[in-house]
Amino acid sequence: MRAVLATYLRELRAYFLSPLAYVVAFFFLAINGLLFGLMITQLAQPGAPSGPPMGYFFGSTWLILIVLGTILPMRLLSEELRSGSIEVLMTAPITEGQVVAGKYLAALSFFALLWLPTLGYAGILAHYGEVQWGPIAAGYLSVLLVGALFLAVGTFASAMTRSQLIAAVVTFAILIVLFLVGLLEQLATAEVWKNAFGYLDISAAMDELGKGVLDTRRLVYYISTSLFFLFLTSRALEDRKWR
Repeated sequence: MRAVLATYLRELRAYFLSPLAYVVAFFFLAINGLLFGLMITQLAQPGAPSGPPMGYFFGSTWLILIVLGTILPMRLLSEELRSGSIEVLMTAPITEGQVVAGKYLAALSFFALLWLPTLGYAGILAHYGEVQWGPIAAGYLSVLLVGALFLAVGTFASAMTRSQLIAAVVTFAILIVLFLVGLLEQLATAEVWKNAFGYLDISAAMDELGKGVLDTRRLVYYISTSLFFLFLTSRALEDRKWR
């Protein structure tokens, strides 16, 4: 546990010392603020669709999630591989799994901190009207779970190459595939395949959670798939250790 905590604190400190992190945070908050403002303006128009405003907000953040899932983890292990410091790290009294866990949890913590200021949007809505906090909590849960999955994919890609750029490209490609899987539901003819692709549809899951619909099957999918990619990352590091 101490090894994981030490790796976690070291990596989290590296995020706050990196200029790229502040650039990402600035554009993240600016774009989210713009999306929220446009959403409120649109919903105030006559004939606008009904529904929880924050639900529409969460449904419009899928591209932001892909970008964050691509950028935040790209340096986690790629930089260690490029600089050669991974060799020192692997000879320390720490396992591959502990290294992966510490670095991944740091990325996930920074991801969650980026979303923290957006709670102010819900506060603004609550000031001018009544809001349903249950769907809002479910929406943030969906963001956290989808983000956890995307960061796990990015961590895995980062362990496969010394180049941060290649890691980012591989991550982006995998995340796009994960999103496109849901489209196969419309093409499938057999009911069993339609159900399977619908279960894997990330965009539909985000819409459901944004509306306060909690499906335990979706939660199992996010958590199990995240753990699977982290397991692959650990095995990739172990393979490099014995080369």
